[in-house]
Amino acid sequence: MVSLFTDLSSQIVFPLIPLFLVSVLGVGAYAVGIVEGAAETTASLLKVLSGYWSDKIKKRKPFILFGYSISSLTKPLFAFATVWYFVLFVRVIERIGKGLRTAPRDALVAESCDKSVRGKAYGFHRAMDGIGSVLGAVLAFLLLPIFGYKNIFLFAFIPGIIAIFVILFIKEKNAPVKEETKDISLKVSFKKLPRNLKLFIVISSIFALGHFGYAFLLLRANDIGLTDNKALLLYVLFYIVYTICVIPSGILSDKIGRKPVLILGYSTFALTSIGLIFASNLYSLLLCFIVYGIFFAMTDGVRRAFVVDLAPKHLKATALGAFHTAIGLVALPGGFIAGLLWDKISPETTFVYGFVLAIISLFLLFTFVKKTTQVS
Repeated sequence: MVSLFTDLSSQIVFPLIPLFLVSVLGVGAYAVGIVEGAAETTASLLKVLSGYWSDKIKKRKPFILFGYSISSLTKPLFAFATVWYFVLFVRVIERIGKGLRTAPRDALVAESCDKSVRGKAYGFHRAMDGIGSVLGAVLAFLLLPIFGYKNIFLFAFIPGIIAIFVILFIKEKNAPVKEETKDISLKVSFKKLPRNLKLFIVISSIFALGHFGYAFLLLRANDIGLTDNKALLLYVLFYIVYTICVIPSGILSDKIGRKPVLILGYSTFALTSIGLIFASNLYSLLLCFIVYGIFFAMTDGVRRAFVVDLAPKHLKATALGAFHTAIGLVALPGGFIAGLLWDKISPETTFVYGFVLAIISLFLLFTFVKKTTQVS
């Protein structure tokens, strides 16, 4: 429920940010890439630290409460932006909240269910996230013509506050034994992560470097002449597809393994990239948003479950933090490269770049990562 209300708040705002930057503030795709990349990179720097400290003190809820609170309280500040630098500043502060909460929250999910349904549990959590995203994007679509950008940003404060209230009712469960990590440093914790997990994190980072994200799908919609409102409808469609597919993807990973599902997911992203290269009208772009939703559903929760499968029992949050940090650190250079290719060469080049790195990641995942080494 916390994720539902938080993402309702977030998706009232976030799909509008690329459109707001380009349509209202008049900046190029390079600024969109920098804003989105810097936000994720900043957040990533905190994810491994919050995960480590959460394992160290055996507490998840304080990180979750503080992290969600920062995100909810900063979103209305977008309403006061007159230059893109201020959007960058607020986006970074908002993502600090995500950096604090992500690894402890994902560890809490793992500790609140049996290992046999771990993929399903992450799928359910991501589905609630997706439902909130759909509702938020629909509200953004309906309210944009009435309120305008700035008033919508202010409105996003309401569901964010509800999310903070719901956190107060969360109870921690099944925390690992304190003695296992009380004297272990962050450096030693990293060394204790299995080689197979480290390989998976490296490959995930390579993939993330080319993962251009939904911001560039929205820019593609604008590029072929769609209005901001029609672009938002496509975004809603993407999240509906994601929400429908994410729980079945988690269940499938419980039955046939995480790696086969991730291979299918990476392949689907490669197909999306090809589609976006040739998309020239509403119908072709419609298909791209649908396929992108399927890709996101097949990888979003399953990767987290795979990281927990491969991690030592007492270092779940540390492993999740290392994973989120690694893929987040490449978000800034990845976003900058995608935006630069878009502005300096062509939009199609951005998607060629994403396709190439997806194929490289697919080969490395298939060749070097074992299906599993342990489940804890």
